[in-house]
Amino acid sequence: MNKYPHWKYFLIIVILAVCTLYALPNLFGEDPAVQISPTYASEGKITPEMQKTIEGKLQVANIKYDRIDSSPEQLLIRFTDTDTQLDAYSLLKDILHQEMPGYVAAQNLASATPDWLTSLGAKPMYLGLDLRGGVHFLMQVDMETAIRQDQEQYLDEFRTLFRENKLRYKGLTRVTQDKGGISVTFTEKQVRDQAHKIIVANYDDLDATDKDGIDEFSVFFTFTEVSLKNRQNQALEQNITTLRNRVNELGVAEPVIQRQGDDRIVVQLPGVQDTARAKEILGATATLEFRLVEGDRDQWYLAEKEGKVPVNARLYKQRNGPSILLNRRVIATGDQIVDASAGIDQQTGSPAAMVRLDGKGAKRMFDTTDKNVGEPMAVVFIEYNLETKVVDGKIVKERKKVEEVVNVATIREAFGKRFQITGLTFNEASNLALILRAGALKAPMEIIEERTVGPSLGKENIRQGIISIVVGFLSVLLFMLWRYRAFGMVANLSLLLNVVVLISLLSLLQATLTLPGIAGIVLTLGMAVDANVLIFERIREELHNKNSPQASIHSGFEKAFGTIADSNITTLIAGVMLFGFGTGAIKGFAITLSLGILTSMFTAIFVGRAMINLLYGGKKLQKLSI
Repeated sequence: MNKYPHWKYFLIIVILAVCTLYALPNLFGEDPAVQISPTYASEGKITPEMQKTIEGKLQVANIKYDRIDSSPEQLLIRFTDTDTQLDAYSLLKDILHQEMPGYVAAQNLASATPDWLTSLGAKPMYLGLDLRGGVHFLMQVDMETAIRQDQEQYLDEFRTLFRENKLRYKGLTRVTQDKGGISVTFTEKQVRDQAHKIIVANYDDLDATDKDGIDEFSVFFTFTEVSLKNRQNQALEQNITTLRNRVNELGVAEPVIQRQGDDRIVVQLPGVQDTARAKEILGATATLEFRLVEGDRDQWYLAEKEGKVPVNARLYKQRNGPSILLNRRVIATGDQIVDASAGIDQQTGSPAAMVRLDGKGAKRMFDTTDKNVGEPMAVVFIEYNLETKVVDGKIVKERKKVEEVVNVATIREAFGKRFQITGLTFNEASNLALILRAGALKAPMEIIEERTVGPSLGKENIRQGIISIVVGFLSVLLFMLWRYRAFGMVANLSLLLNVVVLISLLSLLQATLTLPGIAGIVLTLGMAVDANVLIFERIREELHNKNSPQASIHSGFEKAFGTIADSNITTLIAGVMLFGFGTGAIKGFAITLSLGILTSMFTAIFVGRAMINLLYGGKKLQKLSI
């Protein structure tokens, strides 16, 4: 009685051996390192020549490094302490900025796991922001502005469509009430009905509502509920993609950028302490438009003073000059820019942004400049600024669109793919180049929550977390040893193996360990012995009923299994709900708690039973040490 077949022992040993192997990387710690990698828009690779140059610069500066790991995607320079890492980072950041502008340097903590373990796919757990230090932002996406931008785009498309079909309209405006929409007014009902059919035929994402008046007939267009939801999701996903690109440009290693709810994004940047620079880049909404200039100075003056703006033009403010009329037709936008870099104009010596367009934008730019040689073209800088006002004693935040002409230049010859923009300060050129490389945000965002965790606080959190695990673990061990003697020793060994299996699963899943995650591990240590307590108390009860030791062991495991399963499944359900509906720290706690429940059931029921079978199975026993 109480014997496992050999294959079951073998299977348990294999599982525990594999789990031990994949838990090992967490023992080796991390090395302070500087990571060098190409920027998002750069097509560069890490070459042997570049590595030699970096090594030479470090040797000249008398900065000693442990070793350099090289691949085409990145160069990882390891150091023995953080002070040397900081010195190397400051040096390399300046060198890359001056001599290798297509590359960025980032401070990193590189795993010290041996190569033989890495080759097997064994990696340590990631450390969360509260353990590693860095910056946490919770960003609110302005969905109203995103929808308004789409509606304004439709205004221009409607004008073109009506012009092509020779439909005369009285008014074409965007409605701001409720969810907004587009209102088109006509003087004839027949023309209104024709416009209604054309719009509905070309735009299946719009609902149309007709309204008849005495001398005017209008139609009101709104986005369908499905289209509205899709556009909001697209705005959120595009902003997440853009933020990832911008974070790559900042050179942050292992960032966390994830959606939270319907209109929020969580951004965690480990190792970043300069919150001002991070906020400036992440929240920037700047983009560009290229338009032809309309009219002359007299027309500009009349348009500004008397409001006489031609139908095909719009009035814009110049950064350093009077207002100016620009054509309504946009030649190219920031969305069509695939690369941009800051530099110096060779002719004037002023800061400039060097721009490269995609194929569509380049063709349109070439066609326009080829037909308009000798004519002026303007660059419009567009940005959304958040203004806070007090209205009736309440704080009201408004998003204001700022459009200004930063550059007007005469087209000397046709150009398409590459050109430069002047009229910017050096900081503006640098930031604009970074933002354009990474892509424009679909909708503006506001930082509604900000936290900064210093690296020293992260180390203290790790130290206290380890202490809590060790103290909790030892307390449980001593109690079980005192209470259940030899069986308590089996429970303690099962508990130790439970920790190993849990850490291996977290490492295999590449989960991020946070303070709530550590709390989940400590809680798991206490809960893991519940199954052992139920089994051992059942064995004691069977012995009190004068059953034989072997029969008591068998009954203890068999009869306690249902109770153990019920209690753990109910807790697991709660953990799954926490993971499904929680965010951030709650998810971290839920993951470790849920995995801990599963591993504790495995180690207590199967591994613990296997050890007791090895100790007592098939033997004639008079009593048990329990």
